[in-house]
Amino acid sequence: MMIRIFTAVLLIVVVIMGFKQGIAMFNGNEVVLEMFGKFNFSRFWVKVLGGLTILAVIMVLFPQTYVVGNVLMASLILLILCLQLSIMDIRGAMIEVPFLLMNLALIYFQYPTVKK
Repeated sequence: MMIRIFTAVLLIVVVIMGFKQGIAMFNGNEVVLEMFGKFNFSRFWVKVLGGLTILAVIMVLFPQTYVVGNVLMASLILLILCLQLSIMDIRGAMIEVPFLLMNLALIYFQYPTVKK
């Protein structure tokens, strides 16, 4: 029972944070554009990544697409982590690790309201 509550709280946190980040990317927030500018991403590709992030968040909300949404979100976080490492920004890459671990934990614990 405690694991389901923990998973539900973690799911809510991931959805809120993912939606907030996806909206910031899609709207072209200056901080986000500056970060992706280091990787030579145009405004268009930042919007595409923001749209994919929002899509992943929506997919996480439904039990049928829960795992696919988490995998998509984790892969987007891993992409950012690898891009940070490619420019030798270790601090930026380490900031992404907890977010990646949250999505992997959600995959491991499965959807909180589905009976096992």
